Amino acid sequence: MTDISGNGVKILIAASKTFPVGFPVTQLADDNDPLDFADLSLSETAMGVNGDMVSYTVTNPLEFTLSVIPNGVDDAALSVLHEANRASKNKQSAKDSITITIVYPNLRTVVLRGGSIISGSAAPSISSNGRIKTKTYNFHFEDKIG
Repeated sequence: MTDISGNGVKILIAASKTFPVGFPVTQLADDNDPLDFADLSLSETAMGVNGDMVSYTVTNPLEFTLSVIPNGVDDAALSVLHEANRASKNKQSAKDSITITIVYPNLRTVVLRGGSIISGSAAPSISSNGRIKTKTYNFHFEDKIG
């Protein structure tokens, strides 16, 4: 029997300027997918005028989404990372290069490198049932190991 449990996953996030030593993430969301990779397009196709199909390889960033429990220590650290990399009037972005290491319960390790934080909530939101909404942070990475 193959065990496909996700509980016990370990995540470490390091950012070149904001968190060079890194910080662990363990407080994963219960109402959103806590860790998610978007499908990755590897190639494109086209048809010539006489109906001949051609294909070519394309490069795309690895899209990674992390959802954490709101108001926890992990959310606080990710909020700091988000704010440090947000540009605005009279404020420069840290332009961190981000590395995320994921160790799955079966000890498979995936290292995402050369990344940027792309989006996340600027402040806590509240759902109609009165609960603070889960915070989701989106990243793009240049490459992965594992």
